[in-house]
Amino acid sequence: MANVLRHLPELEGMELGYIQGLMKNMDDEQASLFAQVYRARRKDAQMILILTLLGFFGFAGLHRFILGQIGLGILYILTVGLCFIGTIVDLVNYKSLAYEYNIKMAHETLAMLSNQFPSANEASDSSNA
Repeated sequence: MANVLRHLPELEGMELGYIQGLMKNMDDEQASLFAQVYRARRKDAQMILILTLLGFFGFAGLHRFILGQIGLGILYILTVGLCFIGTIVDLVNYKSLAYEYNIKMAHETLAMLSNQFPSANEASDSSNA
């Protein structure tokens, strides 16, 4: 069982608990590889907050592009953050936006690395139950 905080000390809250569930059946080598790939792909909630705040200064939708939501990013640009209402809503929900994206990246990382370590599939299956 890998120590999540040793491999990913920047995690906190719900994301920490979720990733801990994914990594519980990994040994240290597998956890280290997962952590390296996941760290490169995840987005920090503070970065999402800063990009959302830029929406009030004429750069609405940048955070949606970073989160891979290209259609919403274009919509925010064309409608000035849906007349600032969408930007305000995203400002309130920036942590959940980052959390949802990071969970998606964790699953993609597990799927990508599952060929290298088959026990990761067991971790994924048990966390979905």
